[in-house]
Amino acid sequence: MIGQPMPDPRDSLIANQQLDRYFGAGKQVQEIDPGVTGVKDLIFGTSHSNKLRIERNKQAPRLRELAEAGHTVIEAAKAMGMETKRARLIARENDIKFPGPP
Repeated sequence: MIGQPMPDPRDSLIANQQLDRYFGAGKQVQEIDPGVTGVKDLIFGTSHSNKLRIERNKQAPRLRELAEAGHTVIEAAKAMGMETKRARLIARENDIKFPGPP
């Protein structure tokens, strides 16, 4: 195309060689369904983030009690003396459903 740099022919040769090695080793193309990423929802991260998650998990039972009592997330956060954003994070991590607006 006009105005676009020409691709380096060496790059296409390397890509073809890699494909030849992949298929030459007997491997096949895998069909992946749309929307599937292969990312697992497990706890990954540093030990610092794991410590923070443990602290949030300690607050989850009280937050669950407030949700079952019919409090909204804003009311529950205020009762526990925490920010609403933190309460929403704890609720999302522990599958806690609050009544009313999010």
